[in-house]
Formats: sequence, C-alpha cells, structure tokens
Amino acid sequence: MADEDKKKEYLTDDLDIDGDTKDFDDLDSDDDDDDPSASSGQEKMEEEVSLIEESTDKEKEKLNFFNEDNKEVVKDEIVEIQKSKIVLVKKLLENVKENNEQVIRLLSGLISDEEEGKIAISQIGDKKDVDEEPEIEGKIIEGVFDGENMIGPDGKQYTVPANYASKSKLVEGDILKLTITHAGTFVYKQIGPIERVRAVGILEKDNEGNCYVNSEGKKWCILPASATYFKGDIGDEVVLLIPKTGESKWGAVENIIKTPAS
Repeated sequence: MADEDKKKEYLTDDLDIDGDTKDFDDLDSDDDDDDPSASSGQEKMEEEVSLIEESTDKEKEKLNFFNEDNKEVVKDEIVEIQKSKIVLVKKLLENVKENNEQVIRLLSGLISDEEEGKIAISQIGDKKDVDEEPEIEGKIIEGVFDGENMIGPDGKQYTVPANYASKSKLVEGDILKLTITHAGTFVYKQIGPIERVRAVGILEKDNEGNCYVNSEGKKWCILPASATYFKGDIGDEVVLLIPKTGESKWGAVENIIKTPAS
C-alpha cells in the first residue's frame, strides 16, 4: 500500500507541478505557440487571404467600370466623333467660300462696276430663255410659202419680204406663221420647214432680170434678192435647196461659188 501511494504521488507531481491540472490540448497549444515555424505559416496564410481579397476588390472595380463608367466613356467617344465631323464640314465650307471668292474676283475683272449696275438682277431672273422670242400680240395667220409669197388658208396671198426669205432660205412648201400686229406690221416665222435636198446648177438671168438656176437641163426660179445677198453673177455655181418630194418651181439659194475671172 505504501508503494502504490508513492507512485500516485509521483504521477501527480509530473502532471500538476503547481498543483493545477493541465489538459493535453493545452500542452499542444503551448507547444504551437512556442514553435516559430507554426507562426510563419499562419502569417503566410493571412497574406494569401489578404491578396485574394485585394484581387477580388480589383475585379469588382473592373466590373463596375464596364457596367457603369464605360457608358460615360462611350458617350464621350461619340461626342468626340461628332465634333470631328463638325470640324471637317466647317473646313469644307471654308474651302467652298474661298473658291467662290476667287471666282468672283476673276469675274469682276471681266465687267466694270458701271456695266454691272446697268444689268438688274430682275432682268436676269425673269428671262427663262435668252434666245426665246417674245410673243407678239395680234392677228395670227398660218400659210404655205410658194417661193415668193405666203398663201393663207383662205386662199389670200400675203407678201413675204424678199430679204427675210433669202436670209431664212425659205423653200417652196415651208409652213409660215404670220402675225399682223395692231400697228399693221407683218411678222413672219417659219414653223414647219419642208424636207429638202440640194441641187447644184449655174446662175442665169433673163432679159427682164429674173434669176434662174439651171441644173442638168432643169430650171428653178430664185429670188433676185438671194443672188444679190450672196453677190452672185451670171455663170457662178449655185448650191440650191429644193423640196425632196414633188414638183417645184422655186428654190432657195444656200450658197454661191464664184467663178474665177478668165
């Protein structure tokens, strides 16, 4: 009995030196606190956790950028593109303005200020066609040219000025419009030229002063004013205009080729 008591007392002394009992978990915990390697591993783990949290925060910031701030960035880029287009259009307009000013300076050298003042803007704007003849008021009669005169629908004969017929090269069968103004003036206009062909002949005159063109044995009368207008003489070669179809007595002088003096 005495020996067993001593053993128990010995074991008690090993486990509870100060009289307090310690658990094996406490011993393990104390061992870990005293172990430097355990402390270093815990610090590394804390650093890794901190890095993960920091990386997560950055990813969140990127997501926020693309989800919210990126809208503003895209909007700003669109505004910049629109501004660049405005600048480009402005430069183009400035170039057009400069070119227009150069053209105006060039044209200004071709006409004086006095001449420019005489021509009103209203005169330029009102003229639809410079070559268009003004409509003449009066009685209008249409008829057929017979080589000398116009024959109206009523069978009446209206005198056609020989100079007008010569210059206009009227051919027998052409349709004319006669306007008789309120002042009694006759104004003719060719409105339906007949189809015509050319013939070449020699200019001849009779004792009464009538002029003819002889082409291969056939003669056409021409107006004396036509021979005078082209300064034709007897023996000159004449290019004549005659109707393409049908018989005709008259022809219109298109040109006269002078015969060389012998």
